[in-house]
Amino acid sequence: MAAFYATCAPGLEFVAAEEIEKKGIGRVVEKRERRGRIFFESDFDMIPSMHCSLRTVERIVYLLARRKAKKLDDIYRIVRELDFSMIKPDWSFAIRPTRTGEHDFTSIDIARVSGQAVIDSYMAERGVRPKVNLEEPDVIIRCDLIDDDLTVGIDMTGDDGLHKRRYRIYQHPAPLNPAIAASLVYLSGWSSDFSLLDPFCGSGTILFEAGMIAKNTPICKYRKDFAFRKFFDYLPEISEREVPLRLYGVEKFRKHIEGAKKIADYVGIHPMFIQGAAERMNEYISEVDYIVTNPPYGMRVGKKGIIERIYSGFLGSASLVLRKRMVVITSEMRIFEKYAAEHFSTVKRYDVRYGDLMTGVYVVEL
Repeated sequence: MAAFYATCAPGLEFVAAEEIEKKGIGRVVEKRERRGRIFFESDFDMIPSMHCSLRTVERIVYLLARRKAKKLDDIYRIVRELDFSMIKPDWSFAIRPTRTGEHDFTSIDIARVSGQAVIDSYMAERGVRPKVNLEEPDVIIRCDLIDDDLTVGIDMTGDDGLHKRRYRIYQHPAPLNPAIAASLVYLSGWSSDFSLLDPFCGSGTILFEAGMIAKNTPICKYRKDFAFRKFFDYLPEISEREVPLRLYGVEKFRKHIEGAKKIADYVGIHPMFIQGAAERMNEYISEVDYIVTNPPYGMRVGKKGIIERIYSGFLGSASLVLRKRMVVITSEMRIFEKYAAEHFSTVKRYDVRYGDLMTGVYVVEL
C-alpha cells in the first residue's frame, strides 16, 4: 500500500474522508481537522481513479515522507534522504512549498533548501543533475510545513486543483468552488430520489455537482490535464448512470440563468431555472425535499441592511417549502443564525475556511 494525502477546505475533512472510503478509493488514516488534510492509504495504481472519482478534494499528493522538522537543516536532511528515482532524467521539477505557523524562515527558504536536497539526492542516485522549471515543471514536489509537521510528496494533480472542473464554460463573477459545492450536497444527504433546490443558484454549480454525483459523472470527462499523466498513460473508464433528476434553481439575474443554461447543454444536466428572488421561492415552488445554497455575503452585497432583508425573506420562504433538510454556506453567521432560529428547530454549524474567509456551513431541519 502507498501513502497519500488529499487537501480540502479546512473544516470539511470529515466529508472528504467519508467520500474516500465510501467510494473504495482507500483507507483513511488521519483527518487533520481544520487543516484541510486527509491522510490515507491506497494502491499506487488507484491514482487515476482517485482523480476521476473524488469530488470533494482539491489535490492528491503521493506521500514520500512525513516527519518532524523545526529548522531548515531538518528539512534539507529529510528531503535529501528520499528516493526520487521515479522522476526520469529528462523531466524537470519544481518545489511548491507552503508554511503555516511560527518559524524564523519563509516558504521561499523551504523551496530553496528542499530543491537543493532533491538535486543532491538525485545526483547521488542517478549521477545526473535534474532540471528545474518553476513555471511548467513535469513533476511538482510539495513541501508543506504545518507548525513542525513536514510532509513531502509528489503532486499527482498539478498546479490547478481538482476544483478546476473545466465544465463551467460560463464564468459567474462570484463562483462557488465546485469541491465545496459537492461537499455541501453530500452533507445534505440528498440523492436522486428526491428534489433539490438552490434558491441563489448563480450559474448552477451546486445543481450541476449534484447531478454529476447522481449520474456518477467522472471529473475526467471534462478535464484531462492531470500531473499524474506523466506516470499513467490512460484515464479510467467510469460508467455513468441515467437517472431522473428534479433539480431547481432560482436566480435573480437573467444573464446568469442564460450562462447556466449553456453549461446545462454542455454537460447534459438540465435543472429547471427560474428567474426570481430567493425570498419568494414559495411562490415558484410549492415544496422541495432539499435545499443546498450559497447566499450572498456582505462583502458581495455591501450593505448589512440588504443582507438582513435577503436572509430574513429567504429563510422565511424556505420554511414554507422545505420538507427534509437544508445546507447553507455563508460568512454572515450572526445574521443567518438570527433568522434561522425563527423558522427552524435544528441548526448545526460547521466552521469552514473558504480561501481567506471563515464561513459557517449550516445543516438545517424543520
